Amino acid sequence: MTYIYLIIPIVVVFLWGIRIVRPTHRGLIERLGKYHRFAGPGFHWIIPIIDRMFLVNITEQMVNAEPQEIITNDNLNAKVDAQVYFKVKSDEDSVKGSQYNVSNYSWQIVNLARTTLRNIIGTLTLKSANSERGKINADLHRTLLDETKSWGIEIVRTELKEIDPPKDVQETMNKVVKAENEKIAAIDFASARETVADGEKRAKIKEAEGYKQSKILHAEGEAEAIRLVNEAADKYFIGNAQMLRKLEAMESALKDNAKIVVPSGAELVNIIGEMAGVVPLDKKK
Repeated sequence: MTYIYLIIPIVVVFLWGIRIVRPTHRGLIERLGKYHRFAGPGFHWIIPIIDRMFLVNITEQMVNAEPQEIITNDNLNAKVDAQVYFKVKSDEDSVKGSQYNVSNYSWQIVNLARTTLRNIIGTLTLKSANSERGKINADLHRTLLDETKSWGIEIVRTELKEIDPPKDVQETMNKVVKAENEKIAAIDFASARETVADGEKRAKIKEAEGYKQSKILHAEGEAEAIRLVNEAADKYFIGNAQMLRKLEAMESALKDNAKIVVPSGAELVNIIGEMAGVVPLDKKK
């Protein structure tokens, strides 16, 4: 019975001192208020009352910097909000730094982010702040990295949630953007119309050049045809037949004229008279 009274307290103390550390955490064991050893994932036993274990989360966490009013360089109040993603490094020195070098690192990160945002955006105009979000994120991330080196913290990334101007300023900006878009649309429409007009102009020039060339070729063809007819007439038609062929050529050339002028050649006059039923006069001897 005496052994039972001794074993029960020992079992109770043993069970009381059991600690299990999950893979998502690391432990710091203190003995009588002083750092004693580092506890990784798995089973650990501490001396009750004498030892204490503090668990530290090493997974990625997010804190909201909370919305705040910031005066920009052009004296406008912008409502700014951001998020910071961070985690405690898993090595022993980093875990110790997160507990012994800073008090409540989450709260400290929030305040540091808010102060940094005021310093960055205060040097920018509202327009440039909206257009340079990437640069603001980079500057905020770099500053937080530098300031938290001794905390055992890794700043994973920072994200600006919003940079909202006052309502009246936002309405004015929307009108300006709308006017710029309408201006760009008008310029594009004018350019398109100019392009169409240039195309139509070139088409008409090509058409006129084609018509001109066709008329030249047609005239050259007619001139060549007349030359060939004259050569054939001189070669194959003799006497009145030759004169008749000339009259046919003259008739074809002058068919649309109201008046016909006949050369003063005697043979041509006689032929015309015979065709009209007039007897030619004999030449005086």
